[in-house]
Amino acid sequence: MIRVRFAPSPTGFLHIGGLRTCLYNWLFARKNKGKLILRIEDTDRERFLPESIFNLLKTLEECGLDWDEGPVLSSKNTIKQKGRYGPYIQSQRLKIYQNFAKKLVDLGAAYYCFCSKQRLEELRKTQISLKIPPRYDKHCRNLSPEQVKKNLKSNIPYVIRLKVPDQGKIKFKDIIRGEIEFELKNIDDQILLKSDGWPTYHLASVVDDHLMKISHIIRGEEWLSSVPKHLLIYNALKWKPPKMAHLPLLLNPDLSKLSKRKGDVSVESFLQKGYLPEALLNFIALLGWNPGNDEEIFSLKQLIRLFSLKKVGKSGAVFNREKLLWMNGYYIRKMPIDKLAKYCLKFLIQEELITPIHNKKTKFKITATGEIVQINWLKKIIALEQERLKELKQIVELSEFFFKEPKYEAELLFWKKMTKNQVKENLESIKTEFSKIPISKFKKPFLEEIILKLAEKRGRGEVFWPLRAALTGKKASPPPLEIAEILGREKTIQRIDKAIKML
Repeated sequence: MIRVRFAPSPTGFLHIGGLRTCLYNWLFARKNKGKLILRIEDTDRERFLPESIFNLLKTLEECGLDWDEGPVLSSKNTIKQKGRYGPYIQSQRLKIYQNFAKKLVDLGAAYYCFCSKQRLEELRKTQISLKIPPRYDKHCRNLSPEQVKKNLKSNIPYVIRLKVPDQGKIKFKDIIRGEIEFELKNIDDQILLKSDGWPTYHLASVVDDHLMKISHIIRGEEWLSSVPKHLLIYNALKWKPPKMAHLPLLLNPDLSKLSKRKGDVSVESFLQKGYLPEALLNFIALLGWNPGNDEEIFSLKQLIRLFSLKKVGKSGAVFNREKLLWMNGYYIRKMPIDKLAKYCLKFLIQEELITPIHNKKTKFKITATGEIVQINWLKKIIALEQERLKELKQIVELSEFFFKEPKYEAELLFWKKMTKNQVKENLESIKTEFSKIPISKFKKPFLEEIILKLAEKRGRGEVFWPLRAALTGKKASPPPLEIAEILGREKTIQRIDKAIKML
């Protein structure tokens, strides 16, 4: 059976590149009716952040990616684990790694190293000064069994290192990159077990991939250099290594590596700004994978059907934020208004434009005025702004004038070379005509009939521009008649009256 794994380290928020790795594993598993395993690799205790595990699980759930084995959040927001091959959190498997580290020593594939931190630091400084790549000098590699036994008996701190052959080559076939060859003389004697009994990534990941019966490893290109060390461990333990595919790097537009140091690239950050999960997944699916045609919009079902590791390229993929913004806007425009409203309400509440009424899912209070409004009124606003949204958080800036009196300078009311008297006369005419319309008929068709007659006499821009400015306080907005209908007759006339007084 196809068994793949996504194995993040809980050292912070989930990087967008990590989400792509998870997505490719997920697509590969679903395409081949296999299993996706989520494993938490928390052996880096210096950078470990306990809350990161919760953030990771919540983020993956929000993105709509599920997994078959591994840690899951319970209804009580505690972490449970599902699957036959657990535990799936590496800090709970220390004894397993320690036993295999000792077994590698017994097999002659690893050795005890008793070098102090001071000696290793001095060695590193010397190598740097000589412009030699820093690496261990194999000082403890040939200690006699008697010396090793004596050191262990004396409780001298030690690590266990991989014993890399001095000569020869090691090869493997990458699904994406083809055959790759490494010179063993260029590979360091990597630490497998640290002095505190904790494993390094190299030992823990190999042991877990074997014990969890992983058939394919799909991970980032940055792990390519680790492959020869891992293959040496597989060979020493007489285990068959999984097939491997190393994904291309994600790059900034200047072709530098997309990293946290150059902008916020966490998945949580994109979601908080109002990027839709389906837009994010569609976008990152195309960062390295080519569907073989010019199409750019794909549902998850379509991606499962079309996905193939053979269509993943070797070259780095540029992370084009403008394209992501366009794609997010596309998904927003296609979204049913009820679903879009659920997303947008979060931002309106977060920015305190509206306040939920306790135990009332369909009623809200406008924070600035105390007015009670229905959910359907809010949906009208969101539907009106839907075409202009690219990030969901923009709903706040675009619709703020519905919830607060707009603030603007009188100059905004002027269309081109209009005089003050012209602007004032036009606004007064609009106010007079709008006042005649019954509240129940204060709808766009009736408003349009009046405004178009005025526009024929006085000019379209001369009528529509001052009205827009009076209602919104903005240069750009949806059409003013739709806005007037949502505001209602009373507020519309109040705002027109305020504009007249400003003149």
